[in-house]
Amino acid sequence: MIRLIQPGFFSSKWPASLPLLLAGAGLAVLYVPTIYDLMNGLWRSEQQGHGPIVLLICIWLFWRARRQLAEAQGMPETGWAWPLLLLACLMYMLGRSQGILILEVASSIFMLTGCVLLLYGRGALKPLWFVLFFMLFLLPLPMAMVDAITLPMKTAVSWVAENLLFAVGYPIARTGVTLQIGSYQLLVADACAGLQTLFTLEAMGLLYLNVVRHASLLRNIGLAILIVPISFFANVIRVCVLILITYYFGDAAGQGFLHGFSGMVLFFAAFMMIIVADSLLRIGGKVRSLDA
Repeated sequence: MIRLIQPGFFSSKWPASLPLLLAGAGLAVLYVPTIYDLMNGLWRSEQQGHGPIVLLICIWLFWRARRQLAEAQGMPETGWAWPLLLLACLMYMLGRSQGILILEVASSIFMLTGCVLLLYGRGALKPLWFVLFFMLFLLPLPMAMVDAITLPMKTAVSWVAENLLFAVGYPIARTGVTLQIGSYQLLVADACAGLQTLFTLEAMGLLYLNVVRHASLLRNIGLAILIVPISFFANVIRVCVLILITYYFGDAAGQGFLHGFSGMVLFFAAFMMIIVADSLLRIGGKVRSLDA
């Protein structure tokens, strides 16, 4: 006996998120080799070690927006979906075959956008815009650009650290990005004051903005701009901490466990400065509204 499928069968018998889960499974199969290569290659370096954290945050952000995604479901946007999916496939094939990681990873953004348009329509992109934007922090930056920006940043961080410690009485001198304190000589590494650190801290600050969700556009823009100098001064704090550890406990301590601990100090200092800056912007907004 043949039983006809009634209209609405799939919507009543299957969860609304089933198409998203199937698409997610397909994307996982496609990009698991990419993630495996990154985990065993680029993400193992100190400069790109933020990659797994950013990936987990992207997955969490996407999972958090799943209900809004289902509620925003509309007509499939095939006019944009298929070109984006085709572009993503071409980028993936070229990046995978030629070892161009930035193309291979960037293709995931276009692939995900195309899948959402095909399954849920244009309206579904609104709750996902931040997830798609945040995925940009997964992109491995070209080394030529990293090197060009990192050296001036390291020089500036070294100069500020030298002047701060000299002002409080420490016997410190600097030549370029090399600092001499007492009998110890330290080279400020890329991981301590480079573009990748700034990139990571900027991602953390923008995530904070998305989580707190301020209604004031001016406050959001102001805090996003302030994250750049906050990241710089957080790097200065980390370098100063490493210099003092080496000065008081020796070179072995400065390069051992406490070196990794200084990275925690960096992110803690940056997070605290972001909260302070946010509080000051809130107070400034209240004062301005009272004056008005």
